[in-house]
Amino acid sequence: MIEQHLDIPTADGAMNSFVVHPEEGGPHPVVLFYMDAPGKREELHDMARRLASVGYYVVLPNLYYRRTREFELMERTPEAMKAMFELMDSVSNAMTVRDTRAMLAFVDSQPAADASRIGAVGYCMSGPFVFAAAAEFPERLRAIASIHGARMVTDRDDSPHLMAPRIRCETYVACAETDIWAPPEKVATLQAALQAAGTPHRLEWYPGAHHGFVFPRRAGIYHQPSAERHWERLFNLFARTLTAA
Repeated sequence: MIEQHLDIPTADGAMNSFVVHPEEGGPHPVVLFYMDAPGKREELHDMARRLASVGYYVVLPNLYYRRTREFELMERTPEAMKAMFELMDSVSNAMTVRDTRAMLAFVDSQPAADASRIGAVGYCMSGPFVFAAAAEFPERLRAIASIHGARMVTDRDDSPHLMAPRIRCETYVACAETDIWAPPEKVATLQAALQAAGTPHRLEWYPGAHHGFVFPRRAGIYHQPSAERHWERLFNLFARTLTAA
């Protein structure tokens, strides 16, 4: 495996990123990996490695780069959570569209990346970001996955559910049974929007799971059966959409 920590130039500055891909057999289909609110950290690097190990060129950016190059939520104290939410609220869908444009330009220039085959996955706060990316770049993204995405239905003009008519790629949405960030009524609105738009999608509930269930270091929340199901779904999604000619 080849790993790099590098800066991707964007319209707003240098976006420090983790890039990992197989050593041989390239160029490899691309997966853009959008982080969750606790920050770009080794736990996410390990998840990116798992994707890369089955044949993908994975780009994991620090979406907080406009404010800080390094952030990791170490403990869930009120002070630490306040800092995390301030960073989370500082990143908009429009910003991540600019970041996605920069990542696309980056992979276009990389010999080890097959930039004609691109998918994306977003966790928690980044569920909306993969929807925004697919809506803005329908000709580039072949598949997206939102894993226990937060704020997928809002009263804003850029609510993810309103993007459904512009999303043409295969879309997977994983929903935890218990999730204050995605209660059943909001999920129902999202699904109705996807159905009305004719967006090819699968929305799946994960019984017994709570928001954040995929992260092994999330004590008391990690739910191994659901986490492994999510990996199975991701691998199948990307195999169908990114490995075909």
